[in-house]
Amino acid sequence: MMHKINSDFQVDQDAEITLEANPDDITEEKLIKWKQSGINRLSIGVQSFFEVELKWMNRAHNAEQAINNLQLARNHFANITIDLIYGSPLLTDEMWKQNVERAIAFGIPHLSCYALTVEEKTSLHKMIALQKTPDVDNDKQARQFLLLMQWLREAGYEHYEVSNFAKTGFRSRHNSSYWRGEKYLGLGPSAHSYNGKERQWNVANNQKYISAIADGATFFEKEVLSDRDQLNEHIMISLRTIEGLNLSGVEKKWGKEKAALIEKQLEPYVHQNEVHKNGSIYSLTDQGFLKADGIAASLFI
Repeated sequence: MMHKINSDFQVDQDAEITLEANPDDITEEKLIKWKQSGINRLSIGVQSFFEVELKWMNRAHNAEQAINNLQLARNHFANITIDLIYGSPLLTDEMWKQNVERAIAFGIPHLSCYALTVEEKTSLHKMIALQKTPDVDNDKQARQFLLLMQWLREAGYEHYEVSNFAKTGFRSRHNSSYWRGEKYLGLGPSAHSYNGKERQWNVANNQKYISAIADGATFFEKEVLSDRDQLNEHIMISLRTIEGLNLSGVEKKWGKEKAALIEKQLEPYVHQNEVHKNGSIYSLTDQGFLKADGIAASLFI
């Protein structure tokens, strides 16, 4: 894949090339080959360093693999991000602190931290419905998120997007392009692409994807974003970031009337200390991050 990309596209010499892996995927041999292929950033789905949690999440790796293989990865890659999950029924505040402290002690320069969500038609959703496992405690999730922001701020991490924290120079360039609304190309089954006005997503089934390409048939679905869709998406992704929503930019692209309407809708959140105002720029406070999606949705035109 890397050979084909380099032969068909002009790739920047300092391009960020990320591989996603789970701890049980990692071996010394693979790490060496990944690096030789041009990969320079690893995204590792650790989720937790506690065995009891990993078993409850039905993860393929165990706590020992998470610890040992993360250290192994650190021996080969400087640019690593790991995923951690908070707010599970088994995770106490003290366990959460230990998970975060272990990541910091490893010298991991980037963390993506997500609240546990319960999706319909999953085994977890069924177990909760049958009262075989506790439901998610929203108050605990909010508390653990606030603690996370405090701990990582004290450790020198920049909270540059709702779920993402980075040491200086280690923001995810790939994901940051999404949050800036830049164009991107997705290759392969399920991959998404965006050209600034249209979004398309490839068929998820491997065989259907391959067959469609071989037959010259359409292998993706597409939607054209209206001017209103583009503005609402801009509101949503801008508020998720540390840079915030710049109403001067909104006024320039979408007009003074829409910028004024959004400003009026933002006023209550500013008074409630959920949104910080700095000139024409509005950004979420720690309390605001707890309600990021709700605040963004309330501003939609």
